[in-house]
Amino acid sequence: MNALRNLTRRIGETAYSSITSQKSTEVADGILQAIGRTSLVRFRRYLDRQDVTLYAKLESQNPGGSAKDRPARQMLEAAIKEGEISSNATIIESSSGNMGIGLAQACRYHGLRFICVVDPNAQPQNVAIMRALGAEIELVTKRVNGDFLAARLARVCRLLEEIPQSYWPNQYANPQNPIAHEQGTIREIDELLKGEFDYLFVATSSTGTAQGCRNYLQSRGRDVKVVAVDAMGSVLFGGTSGERKIPGLGAGREPKLARGQSFSQIVRVKDVDCVVGCRRAAEREALLVGGSSGGVLETVRFMQDELAGKRCVAILHDSGTRYLDTVFDDAWVQETLGVSSQEIEYLKNAKAFSFASGLTQ
Repeated sequence: MNALRNLTRRIGETAYSSITSQKSTEVADGILQAIGRTSLVRFRRYLDRQDVTLYAKLESQNPGGSAKDRPARQMLEAAIKEGEISSNATIIESSSGNMGIGLAQACRYHGLRFICVVDPNAQPQNVAIMRALGAEIELVTKRVNGDFLAARLARVCRLLEEIPQSYWPNQYANPQNPIAHEQGTIREIDELLKGEFDYLFVATSSTGTAQGCRNYLQSRGRDVKVVAVDAMGSVLFGGTSGERKIPGLGAGREPKLARGQSFSQIVRVKDVDCVVGCRRAAEREALLVGGSSGGVLETVRFMQDELAGKRCVAILHDSGTRYLDTVFDDAWVQETLGVSSQEIEYLKNAKAFSFASGLTQ
């Protein structure tokens, strides 16, 4: 196990060295070399308190538009390097959107066929982007044991049996997923802030981002608390399964990567918290952020009293431009979440309300 971890770590370090070398010249040798080195931005208006320093890591600046570009490239190129993927291979993955886009981009670049299995909760725009990048879409419409993720994984397994030379990167179990963030995302944050920050807030689904960041910080002896933001209705970390409408946050079935994982703090947010966070970021910081990012930002706001005097970093996984028809649409919010535009407006501008929306720890 240690030998495997060392091998995957070396592969990750090679990929990261390639990225940082490219970034120093500012000329990318192909679109995949443009992944990483996203901006870290000081948010001065989002919180109610001025004695909390908040930085936002804008992963929407990756060429595929999200943090998932990093593990998509990492998993694919590690498999190519290890001889697990041939030029005639078909790549098959389950995704709610962003990982599918990242893999569609990487597969198109390497000339590989890609099939993405999605469910009805996938953002239509994300599916359209995947198709534009050459992906074939398999839509599951019926839950398995009440869960769409289980249905998607069952379809992946069936396709793997039916299609010769097919390969499943398996973002839910692949150690290259957290390594991509260990060697990239958190290292970039740590280098810019010279290790001088106190809290890191990360949305969780496969838990790859949170794991990679935690592993890096522990290996450097950083005294940074990693707050994993999960969804109400997610089974991660012993949670209770329930309906969720914001993709990319939480899980209906515990991924292999998530088993036995622990972080400094686990915070669960409701779908409406994500909507409020997205709307508040647009109003206060002039930035459109995606659904999970709204939940992350609201978690910081809910905790701001205990964060007085601290330096905090929030990883914002994607852009709100892919959520214009959902979290930024009053009619969708009313119909899907049962929350009026007036209620959203009130929550968006209210002072921190001590977990009044249902946020739990």
